[in-house]
Order: sequence, then C-alpha cells, then structure tokens
Amino acid sequence: MASKEKAGKGAPVAARLGIWTFLATELLLFGGLFTAYTVFRITYPDLFHQEHLKLNRLLGALNTVVLLTSSLSMAVAIAAIRQGKKRLMQAGIVLTLVLAAAFLAIKYMEWTEDFARGLYPGSNLFFGLYFVMTGLHGLHVIFGMCVMLYLVVQGQRNRFSADYHTPVEITGLYWHFVDLVWIYLFPLLYLIG
Repeated sequence: MASKEKAGKGAPVAARLGIWTFLATELLLFGGLFTAYTVFRITYPDLFHQEHLKLNRLLGALNTVVLLTSSLSMAVAIAAIRQGKKRLMQAGIVLTLVLAAAFLAIKYMEWTEDFARGLYPGSNLFFGLYFVMTGLHGLHVIFGMCVMLYLVVQGQRNRFSADYHTPVEITGLYWHFVDLVWIYLFPLLYLIG
C-alpha cells in the first residue's frame, strides 16, 4: 500500500486540488445563503431580532463545542496517520464520527423543540433561512460521516500508512470546512440580534 502514493505522485496533488475546488463551490453555496441572510436582516431588522431570540442558545453553543472538538479529533487522526500510527488514526476518526452523531442528535432535539413551539420553515423569513441553512449544514455533516465510515472500513483493511494517507487528509479538509461553516452560522443565527 505504501507504493500507491509514491508510484502516482500526481495523485495526491490532484486529490488536494479536487477537494479545494469542491470546497470553493461549497463556499459559493454557503456564501450565497450568508449574503441572503445579511440582506434580509438589514431589510427586516426587527423581525430578525425578535425571531433569533426564540432559538436555544445553549444547544447552539453546545453544538459549537461538539464540532470544534470533532475538528481536533480529526486533526489528531491526520497527524497520527502521517506518522504511521494506524490505531490512533482509527480512534480519531471514530471519535469524530461519534461527535458528528452527537451534533446531529443535539440539532434534532433543537428542531423538535422548535416544532413543538410552532416554529417551522414557513413561519417567517428568519425561520425559513434558519432551517435551510442549518438543514443544509446537517446534510454536509451526514455526508462527512459517510466518508468517515468509509475511512474506518478502509483503515481496518490497512489501506492507509505514513506513505499513503491522502483520503484521510482530504476528508479532514472537508470536515474542517463543515466546522468552519458552523462557526459562522452560530453567531449569525444565535447571537447577533
């Protein structure tokens, strides 16, 4: 397996270029949503101020801590496989998966609470944007979890080593992007009023 990356030296470069290109398109997607949110917030400041107060800041903050911790565990996994520490890489990815699942569980609890109080995507412009932005982010979390499950399976088969770890690195880049999006979503939706 070690010869994979050495034999095709262009493959890691192409993979990194591919993930950066993909992340650029994702940045455009979320950038458009952030821009729409900003424009409507400026247009309807009272509505956005009143409605953002209805969000559960405690659960939002808890999710922020969970995702920041998941970024750390993913960074540990990447550093570990670069050093050939396969078990530590596996542990880091599994912990990241657990934290991602915790994030989704907390978001589920929050949305359940919102629905119970009669807050839906069609309630008003603020909640329409809130549910679209957090829902789209949640889909990105689910996609990241699927890729991490693949990495765990491949790791069990000893597919990664200090010489071949590009899939782990590009998954880490994607996961850090997902975390970064939440770092912008949290204050935008929960704190700025």
